[in-house]
Amino acid sequence: MSRQAPKAHWPLLTMLLIGVVMMLGIAAVTGGHRGEQPNHYKTDGTADEVPGAVARGGPILSGQALDQPGIRLPHKTVALTFDDGPDDYTEPILDLLDRYHVPATFFVIGSRIPGHVDVLRRMVRDGDDIGVHTFTHPDLSGIPRWQQRLELDQTQFAIAAATGYLTNLMRPPFSSEIADINYPIWHSASRIGPYRIVLTDLDTKDWAHPGVDKIVDAATPPGDDGAVLMFHDGGGDRSQTVAALDKLIPQLQSRGYTFTTISRAAGDRSPWIAATLGERIYGTITLAAVQLSLWFSFTLTVLFVCAGVLALARIVMLMVLARRHAKRAETLRSRRDVLPGVTIVVPAFNERLGIEACVRSLTSLDYPDYEVIVVDDGSTDDTSDIVRSLDLERVTLIRKENGGKPSALNTGIAAARHEILVLVDGDTVFESNTLRELVKPFADPEVGAVSGNTKVANRQGLLGAWQHIEYVMGFNLDRRMFDVLECMPTVPGAIGAFRREAIQRVGGVSDDTLAEDTDLTMALCRDGWRIIYAPEARAWTEAPASLTQLWSQRYRWCYGTLQSMWKHRHAVVEDGRAGKLGRRGLPYLLLFQVLLPLTAPIVDVAAVFSFMTEDAVIIWGTWFGFLAAQLASAIYAFRLDHERLRPLWTMPLQQVVYRQMMYLVVIQSVASAFYGVRLRWQAMRRLGTLTAPVSEPPVTHEPAPVDNARVEGGRVGP
Repeated sequence: MSRQAPKAHWPLLTMLLIGVVMMLGIAAVTGGHRGEQPNHYKTDGTADEVPGAVARGGPILSGQALDQPGIRLPHKTVALTFDDGPDDYTEPILDLLDRYHVPATFFVIGSRIPGHVDVLRRMVRDGDDIGVHTFTHPDLSGIPRWQQRLELDQTQFAIAAATGYLTNLMRPPFSSEIADINYPIWHSASRIGPYRIVLTDLDTKDWAHPGVDKIVDAATPPGDDGAVLMFHDGGGDRSQTVAALDKLIPQLQSRGYTFTTISRAAGDRSPWIAATLGERIYGTITLAAVQLSLWFSFTLTVLFVCAGVLALARIVMLMVLARRHAKRAETLRSRRDVLPGVTIVVPAFNERLGIEACVRSLTSLDYPDYEVIVVDDGSTDDTSDIVRSLDLERVTLIRKENGGKPSALNTGIAAARHEILVLVDGDTVFESNTLRELVKPFADPEVGAVSGNTKVANRQGLLGAWQHIEYVMGFNLDRRMFDVLECMPTVPGAIGAFRREAIQRVGGVSDDTLAEDTDLTMALCRDGWRIIYAPEARAWTEAPASLTQLWSQRYRWCYGTLQSMWKHRHAVVEDGRAGKLGRRGLPYLLLFQVLLPLTAPIVDVAAVFSFMTEDAVIIWGTWFGFLAAQLASAIYAFRLDHERLRPLWTMPLQQVVYRQMMYLVVIQSVASAFYGVRLRWQAMRRLGTLTAPVSEPPVTHEPAPVDNARVEGGRVGP
C-alpha cells in the first residue's frame, strides 16, 4: 500500500468550503422574510423632477412611455394587489378571495417561490394576476442597471418554472402611492423596460400592523372612486391583513364595487407570455439553487446548535465526573502505601539528548524496590554509551536490533523481575513521588493498568501554552471521566503502569497500530481489567516546539487512535465491564474526536460568514458563550491540577489557531484511513530542555533532580 500522505482531499475540502460560502451567500440574500419598512425611500431629487402628467395620472404606468400619465381605475372598481409573497399567509388570502369570488394581483419575490410553486399555479388557475416584485427585494434606485436586470430576469425565470408563463406586470419594492412618487423611484422605473409598472392609489401600510380597522379605513376609496389597493401577503405576520380583507371586501361589494385584476383594468386580454423551454429550465435551476441553499442554511443552523449543545453537555459532564474522581482520588491517597516491586521499562531509539535526564530521574525516585530496564532499540547514536557511562546500580541496559517501540517494550517486559511494570518514554522525567502514586491503585486486584499525569515541560510561548492547556484541560479531564465511567481508552506511553498478568493475557504490546498505548489499553478494557487515572503521578515531557512537529505528532496519534478504534470495534457488542469501552468510550471518541472535528471547518466558515448577515449576533453570541463555558472548565481543571491560571489568557487565540490545526489533523487522518495509507512512525526533533520545571504554587510536590540535562536537537522514535 501507499505510504505517502494523501493530498487530494485538500482541494476537495477547499472546493467544499467555497461551495459552503456560495450556498450561505444565496441563502443570506434570498432567505429572509422581506416586507415594507419605514424610511426606506430615497430622498434625493424632488417631486418637481417627475413629469407632472405622471404625478397627476393613474398608478398603472407603461414602462415604454413613462412620461405619460398612468391608467386610473373606473368608478366603483378596485384592484386588490399583494406584495412580498408567496408566503405562509398567501394561501389563506387565496381561500378568502375564493370565498368572495374576488380576483387579485400578486407581486411576487422570486426567492420566495421555492417551496410555494403550487401557490403560484393556483393563482393561475383562479384567474389571478402575477407580477414581478424583484428576486431579493432591493431598492432599485440604489443598485446598478445590470443588477436591476438580474433581479427582474431571475424572478421571471422563477415564475416561468412554476407556471410555464412570463408576466408583463412589475411593482418596484418600496414604492407606494402614485401621488407620492419621487424622482429616484420614477428614474429607476424608466430603466426597467417593457413592463406595466404598477404603483398604488391607496397604501394600507398593513406591514406596520396598525390594526384591522385602520387597514380597512386606509383601503376604502373616497366616494365612488376606483382605486388600486396595496396589501402584503408576505414579509411577516399578516393575520391583520387577512382579517381586514374579510371585513373590507363585503363592505365594498355592498356599496356596488367590482373587483378586477391589473391586466383587465389596463385593457390587456392576458398578462401571460408563454415561456420558452430554455427559460423554464433556467428557472428550474434557479429555484433548485435557492431551495438547496435554504435547506443547507437550515441544516447548518441545526448542526451548529447540535454541536454547541453537545460541546456544552460534554463540558458539564467532564466537570461533574472530574469532581467525583477528585473526591475518590483523595480517598485513595489517604490509604497506606502498598509498595510492590516495580520494573520500569524505557524503550529508547536515538535518545542521546534526553536519555540521561530520563534515567537519572528514574533512579532518584522515593521508592524502595524497583529496577530500571533501558531497551536500546537499535539506536544509531550513542544512547547506549550514555546509559552505560552513568553506571547506575538499578539500571539494566539491553541492546537489540531495531524492531519498533512495541518490540522494545515486549523485550523489556520479558526481562522484568517484578509483577508491576511501568512503561516510560525515553523523553520523560518523573517527580520523586511519582512511582508511589502510580502503583498505589494496584492494591485493588481488579486494576490492570494505571495512567499517570503527563505535564508539558516547555510551556513557554504560545504553542507551549496551548499544549499545556490541552494537557491539563483536555487529556486529564477526559481521563478523570473515563476512570469514573470505567472505559479508559488510553494509558499514555509517557507514564503508565501495568500488571504483568494483564499484559500477558492480551498477548503483550501489539504493533498492529501506530498508537500502541491506546491499542494495549483498549485490549485491557475488553479483557475486563479496570484502568485507573492517578493525577498525582506526574511525569514531565517535552512537547513539540514547532507547528510542523506538532502536526507530525498529532497525525500519528490520531491515525493510531482510528486504527485502535477500528481494531476494537467489536467491543460495542460485548457484555459486562468489557462492553463499557464499546458502549461509552468508543462512541465518545467517535463523536468528539472524529465526527465533530470533521464538521468544524464548515461551522467555522459559517460563523465567519455570519458577520455579513443578520444572524451575526446569534452566532457570535453562541460562540462567546461556548468560549466562556470552556474557560470555566479550564479554570476548574487547572485548580484540580494545582496550576496557575496565567496561561489561560491564550485560550481565545487557541480557539482560532490551534483548534483549527487539530481538526485539520483529524481530516488528514480520516483521509489516510480512507485511502488505506500505512504510516511509518513519525519522528520528532527535540529543541527544548528536558528538565522538569517546578509546578506553579500551590503544588507541594517537587520535581526530581535531573542535573539540568539539555536537549538541543535529535530524534525520538523508531
